[in-house]
Amino acid sequence: MDEIKGSSKQRWMNSVDSTLKRFPERKDTFTTSSNVEIDRIYDSSNDQYYEEKLGYPGEYPYTRGIQPTMYRSRFWTMRQYAGFGSAEETNKRFRYLLEQGQTGLSVAFDLPTQIGYDSDDPMSEGEVGKVGVAIDSLKDMEKLFDQIPLDQVSTSMTINAPASVLLCMYMAVGEKQGVPLEKLTGTIQNDILKEYIARGTYIYPPKPSMRLITNIFEYCQQNVPKFNTISISGYHIREAGSTAVQEAAFTIANGMAYVDAALESGLAIDDFAPRLAFFFNAHNNFFEEVAKFRAARRVWAKIMKEHYQAKNPKSWKLRFHTQTGGSTLTAQQPDNNIVRVTMQALAAVLGGTQSLHTNSRDEALSLPTEDSARIALRTQQIIANESGVADTIDPLGGSYYVEALTDQIEEEINKYLERIKEIGGAVKAVEEGYMQREIHHNAYETQKRIETQEEIIVGLNKYTLDEEVNPDLLKVDEELEKEQVKQVQQVRNERDDQEVKVALEQIRTAAKSDDENLIPHILKAVKDYATIGEICNVLRDEFGEYTG
Repeated sequence: MDEIKGSSKQRWMNSVDSTLKRFPERKDTFTTSSNVEIDRIYDSSNDQYYEEKLGYPGEYPYTRGIQPTMYRSRFWTMRQYAGFGSAEETNKRFRYLLEQGQTGLSVAFDLPTQIGYDSDDPMSEGEVGKVGVAIDSLKDMEKLFDQIPLDQVSTSMTINAPASVLLCMYMAVGEKQGVPLEKLTGTIQNDILKEYIARGTYIYPPKPSMRLITNIFEYCQQNVPKFNTISISGYHIREAGSTAVQEAAFTIANGMAYVDAALESGLAIDDFAPRLAFFFNAHNNFFEEVAKFRAARRVWAKIMKEHYQAKNPKSWKLRFHTQTGGSTLTAQQPDNNIVRVTMQALAAVLGGTQSLHTNSRDEALSLPTEDSARIALRTQQIIANESGVADTIDPLGGSYYVEALTDQIEEEINKYLERIKEIGGAVKAVEEGYMQREIHHNAYETQKRIETQEEIIVGLNKYTLDEEVNPDLLKVDEELEKEQVKQVQQVRNERDDQEVKVALEQIRTAAKSDDENLIPHILKAVKDYATIGEICNVLRDEFGEYTG
């Protein structure tokens, strides 16, 4: 056993040397404030458990992290989720956050955009620009990324049913900036199963939705190799009321469904799996959240290596973004949310996240103000630069409690995965409402515990104030909707309608075929300034709408 242990550690040390050539560590020497030197990693020298369950960072099964040097080389990407009103307003917020030290962009779209309606559609009335930025055509996307070089900044887009359209808009903006597709980096959420389970911004039924997703896998593997083609999201599952275990289990089950769909479409596992990404929530039970992230990495690695027989180690790695828990924020005493977010962000970092969004204190009341967004970003920067938690890898590794909790959560995740397998997989489980029922039951039980004070929410059901003083809130200009409607109509007036008509018919023809990739046709329509509503309506005609 000692020889196996030694060879494993030597292999990891070799991978560290290789990594350091590309990503040198941030400091020559890491020390505490008392000048005590901090090792790269702390381990148990003669423990079989360590070899089988933990391994080394960057080594299967990745319990301790997916990179050999983790944050000693570079911090996680600080990717604040933002978007409101018009593309111009959101562009100003993006540029402000980048000036303040944010290292990646994350786009929030308004509700009409999320469900494929133009701003002048009657279905959009009253919702334009309210919960995110309104994007109707390539013209809006050009404004959104004005003066933001897409070869230097990675962008995450929280968009699902119309993900193919927004991805094509992003590619078209990159082309207009002179950025080759192979240099574009970022992530498209593109996770429709969790929309059926928890969030509700779906358009098409499951089968054509899965086709669009695998079309994106195929197109990006061939043309946009650095772009993450999906962000399999547990965040919204947790926001809907799931437990930490359910969040991880249902997300991994959905991930398996996407892998199965891609394989059925003829893609090879190692051609698309390295670009799969995940998106998790971070709630208040600190050690459970850390253990959840560690367990999820281990479960996914085993599934990809043992079940799917992936050969490329990059296919085994669960890479994930984390957002602090929106549903944990209270409208009462909103400054308390700064403390909650700090704890949650720290759990994400100690759990080994690749990127992180920290919620703002006022998000239970409105979209965040500039001041609140800055405080949220500063929270990450203080954790990164002042706390010392990024100076060694997986500092909680080896804790009796954390390791036992990681094992327990792994076991519970696997129980759920076995149950979903018995049902017939994630798609079947969604169609039968299994995951929805599990989430709803836990949400109900949680609410009962809060109402009986079995579960304390500071400022909500205990330690309350007679009078609440709320901070200044962001208000979206009510005139914005009228202006956005004018702009989309102007786009239609100025474009070549015949070109658009031909492009939309090409999408329709491709949609009628089961095996033609839709992305090139959508990209052509986008470049001709077809609107998101026009493109999605063609697909609505051919695919139908999902009614639940």
